[in-house]
Amino acid sequence: ALHEGHVVTAQELTALLQPVFTQSSRNLILFLQDTLSIDDFTYLSESYSNKNPFQNQVNKVFINLLQEILQSSPSSLVLPAVDCKATRYLLSFLQESGDWKLTNITNLDVSQLEANTSKPNLLVVRLQPHDSGLNEISTLEAIAENDKIIGRLTMDLQERGIHFSVIYTAMRPSRIFRRMDVVGKLKRQLMATEEDDSLSYPPLNVTTGNFTCILFYASNFSLKANSSVFIDLTNATFVTQNVDISSSECSDINTTLSLKYTMPVNGISSLEIRFLMTNKFYDGSARNWSTLDSVEIIQDGEKFSKFNVSVISAPAEYSFHCQLVGTSNLYPARLIPSNNEAKNWDVYISRLQIQGFNIENNQFSYASDCAYFFTPAIWMGLVTSIVLLWILACGIHMIMQLTTNSRFDDPKGPSLSVPQTE
Repeated sequence: ALHEGHVVTAQELTALLQPVFTQSSRNLILFLQDTLSIDDFTYLSESYSNKNPFQNQVNKVFINLLQEILQSSPSSLVLPAVDCKATRYLLSFLQESGDWKLTNITNLDVSQLEANTSKPNLLVVRLQPHDSGLNEISTLEAIAENDKIIGRLTMDLQERGIHFSVIYTAMRPSRIFRRMDVVGKLKRQLMATEEDDSLSYPPLNVTTGNFTCILFYASNFSLKANSSVFIDLTNATFVTQNVDISSSECSDINTTLSLKYTMPVNGISSLEIRFLMTNKFYDGSARNWSTLDSVEIIQDGEKFSKFNVSVISAPAEYSFHCQLVGTSNLYPARLIPSNNEAKNWDVYISRLQIQGFNIENNQFSYASDCAYFFTPAIWMGLVTSIVLLWILACGIHMIMQLTTNSRFDDPKGPSLSVPQTE
């Protein structure tokens, strides 16, 4: 039994998982998501009970067990958690822990899966990405879709008589609570002066000689090809840095960040992603601005996809930051397909921060955020306030124009007659 608030280390996680490897059934399914927290189970299942996203048996058992723990606790309970570093290297640990036959399921279809039950099988299923930065309904729909995928795969294996164990986890937590005194100091400084508590890896940097010319960071960097093959490049880019950046180019005018990956998933031998940035002087603002003009994806050296970019620009001395960047219409900074091949790709980038010019001390400069200062809600509030102030001013003006009579009737004298001319 672990005490409340305990953080399980990699060594402790190894000990907890040992019974899974020693049981008679050696088939293991690892459902891997980009972000997930216990709060996603408790909060969403209670707040949206009429549209509970958890319907398959695996998640129902976990939710029932979790509710029993919460109800049996005599006081407020902070549940134990697993260190995100331990879960990040979970796949590597599983591969080293036994003679597994590794199978990556990317098309989410096990009808053609050949599982030899006489040998241990490790099935890795990368679920659809979802970001907690979206509204709750969008997050609810994304988790419900992953729940259907888990239910469909486990049901298919059960019907085929294959016994298995399941691990459902994620690379990073979806809900991070910080101390209020720290949050008050962060404001919009981002990585310029103080790193976020959730950061566990530095940004990717491209150097020319002894100088850093490009800095690139994202908490989630993933793609989806043909709406089925999910490719998570976060670890390969920032943690293990299993990426070739030798083709990147830097200059005072044009900068290209080139990321080359070898065998990112089964079926794709090579993948190159380019971020093309320019530094240009604009007469209107009388200063230089750096802009991300386009993003290019080259698959297997021949399939070329190009995306035009909107809203990604900043003063040349600043870095650029945006909470959500990708091909979705819900994201504030969008990647717009400019050729037919690009329509086959979906891009998901969370908490993007990039700088391609004027980098000092190998650190991000002050970040220019993609969120506008005057949001639609602020504009509506201003317009409403102006209308109310105008009505108030008209009312005060009309009251000030009221006058009283200069003469009044005397009850003891004749009635007062006021000529029309007065």
